[in-house]
Amino acid sequence: MINLKLRLGLERFFEEGIYHDYKRARIALLTHQAALDENLRLSFELFYHYFGERLSLLFSPQHGLFSDKQANMIPSFDEREPLFGLKVKSLYGPRLSPDLEDLQEIDALFVDLVDVGCRVYTYIWTLYLLMETCEKLDKEVVILDRPNPLGNYPEGPVLESSYFSFVGLTSLPMRHGLTLGEIALLFKKRHFPRLNLRIIPLKNYSPKELYPYFQRPWILPSPNLPTFECALVYPGMVLLEGTNLSEGRGTTLPFLIFGAPFLRLKPLKELFEEAFPAKEWGLKLRPLAFEPTFDKWKGKRCFGFQIHILDPKCFNPVRFALKLLKIIKDTHEEFDFLPPPYEFEREKKPIEILLGNRALLAWLLKDQDIVLEEELNKNLELFKEENKSIRLYSSPQHLA
Repeated sequence: MINLKLRLGLERFFEEGIYHDYKRARIALLTHQAALDENLRLSFELFYHYFGERLSLLFSPQHGLFSDKQANMIPSFDEREPLFGLKVKSLYGPRLSPDLEDLQEIDALFVDLVDVGCRVYTYIWTLYLLMETCEKLDKEVVILDRPNPLGNYPEGPVLESSYFSFVGLTSLPMRHGLTLGEIALLFKKRHFPRLNLRIIPLKNYSPKELYPYFQRPWILPSPNLPTFECALVYPGMVLLEGTNLSEGRGTTLPFLIFGAPFLRLKPLKELFEEAFPAKEWGLKLRPLAFEPTFDKWKGKRCFGFQIHILDPKCFNPVRFALKLLKIIKDTHEEFDFLPPPYEFEREKKPIEILLGNRALLAWLLKDQDIVLEEELNKNLELFKEENKSIRLYSSPQHLA
């Protein structure tokens, strides 16, 4: 296959002169420090260069404009960014949706975010709430599309409505397989039919490919996803946030290592070798000890494992993490699920809104029998069928 040069929505917007459509517009931009062009220029740097004072406002998602804030209800605040003095309004902490008065003088709101392809990663829900506000005010939303780093492979479970929260405001699979532009089209189709939405699509994009294929540097989109491999395991290993297991926060390999002081390595190593044959699962687990510098088990010696991915396209992170959790729960009485609050949900347990599936929760929490693969795939075909109308990219190449 010929690997044609990928062009991002951001790059096309300026290279192809699309920005001239907005030469008289007053604009705002939702973005963060991972949104760069191929020359590592910040999205808001380019916007300021081309639009100057007509770029009146930046919005930042969870973790802040420079991705320096940690997770789970640690707010970022309104500020002025240090390069050009642009006003930044946080959409995580002081508010989750834009204030109406901030959009009154805006003609178009641009969005350039690096998403990681997982339903519980909050950037898509910041987009959802922004779209909701813009529809009310009749403001245009323009998405500068980027690759889904995990490709177009969805993996269940599909979120059930009784578990909606800020880590899921409408039904999506845990690994959704959509780009941000496609997600926006899905949200419009389901919830915001009157919204004036424009997508600047990718060019020369192979949607089945994982991020390394495009030969672009990985820029961490949040503090605990420093590498592509961390993002690859994230849709499954994020479930550990709902447990008393460390998911590796406070180490240099978050989500790739996991453990707790109470884990017994020898029996687990034997169980894991039987449960996760490398050829079938595309991974190898290596026993280790580590000491988190913050978060769960801070300063305590944890025993656990590092996930080594052998075949990224064979690896199913959600299926793997659920089986992993079940083995640990069944063999360690010290294992437990954490109480709320979690991501602004104060009643349901974190694991409930993370997993979002009644049958899988009963299997995990109460040991009810299920066929794991069947539950993970339930409603996935319906989701794929619904998405046919909003898919922007054909395989192997999209030539816009």
